[in-house]
Amino acid sequence: MEYREIGNTGKKAGVIGLGLEHLDRKPYDQIKETIDAALDGGVNFMDCFMPGKEVREHVAKALGDRRKDVYIQGHIGSTDVNQQYDICRDLATVKRYFEDMLRIFGGYIDFGMLFFIDSDADYRNVFDGGIADYALRLKQNGDIEHIGFSSHSAATARRVVETGIAEIVMFSLNLAFDICAPGVDLAAAMSALDEGALDVESLSMNRERAALYALCEQRGVGISAMKALGAGKLLSAEHTPFSEPMTVNQCIHYALTRPAVFSVLPGCQTGEQMKDALAYLKAGDMARDYAPFLGELKQDFRGHCVYCNHCLPCPAQIDIAAVHRYLDIARLDDGNIPPSILSHYNGLAHGGADCVKCGSCEMQCPFEVEIRENMKRAAGLFCR
Repeated sequence: MEYREIGNTGKKAGVIGLGLEHLDRKPYDQIKETIDAALDGGVNFMDCFMPGKEVREHVAKALGDRRKDVYIQGHIGSTDVNQQYDICRDLATVKRYFEDMLRIFGGYIDFGMLFFIDSDADYRNVFDGGIADYALRLKQNGDIEHIGFSSHSAATARRVVETGIAEIVMFSLNLAFDICAPGVDLAAAMSALDEGALDVESLSMNRERAALYALCEQRGVGISAMKALGAGKLLSAEHTPFSEPMTVNQCIHYALTRPAVFSVLPGCQTGEQMKDALAYLKAGDMARDYAPFLGELKQDFRGHCVYCNHCLPCPAQIDIAAVHRYLDIARLDDGNIPPSILSHYNGLAHGGADCVKCGSCEMQCPFEVEIRENMKRAAGLFCR
């Protein structure tokens, strides 16, 4: 397993995590098998948003004394009043469900997630309705260690990040979503995938979503990626918006190349599915390469690095995508570099100053990025 820093929390998570959603209503033996496969593969980050008491208890039982070896995202506001899944903003009900989750998982939750903040109304209900204050009290009391939130909207997620309360965000992230126009409802985008109606040739990279990822890295807010496989639709010959389906490895790798992403959380429901996701760790560069799908898009992002690393190998062994990622983030605030970004850049084995200007990277780049000039800019910006 490869482990990455979770924002500025001081913790590290495996780049492959586990979304537990699809284990809801499954028999205990199946839950146990799936969780055992995850733990045996080095998975230490799991999302448990499901409100049902039975599935939570089954997950806790399957973890057993290995509970201490994993970080759990537990959601504040996910309920199943009358046995129906619901997004709840009634503070008393929210407390009842979350405090029962605390009991089930050993008296603490690692990441208490403000649940499903997608709209202005969601934002108001959480921040003006006492739920955010409740999360702060939970953290102060040691019931949760960190505060996060989940969202499917880049604009609303940005608003929450800017409050400073969040240390992580669980966000819907895949290539198909990242080429949807700003403001497109992701439920509609999923329907478009179902109907084969997402016109890739008329789309390009969504700057609003890209700006969110950069802002999160700038602020030290980690991103755990949900929906990286597009609920399986990106893998389907029938539903893919591209000329051919993506693979699991390509979907995972795309998500992991976005700024601030520390873990992808596939929704596995069997041990074999978990092992299939973990196979990413042994996949080669060609098996992970998602750049051919970017080539199908309208090219108004030409000249911008999309962190695909098609430019490698570099004779100076520079991680060119990483340098570009930190350079892009440093540019967000007129070159006022957050200490965490400076630390990450300085942690690279080779930086922009090591560029020998051979030009091999630019010959291989599919998107006409001025790599040599950008290496010079990075050297000047980070080493001044």
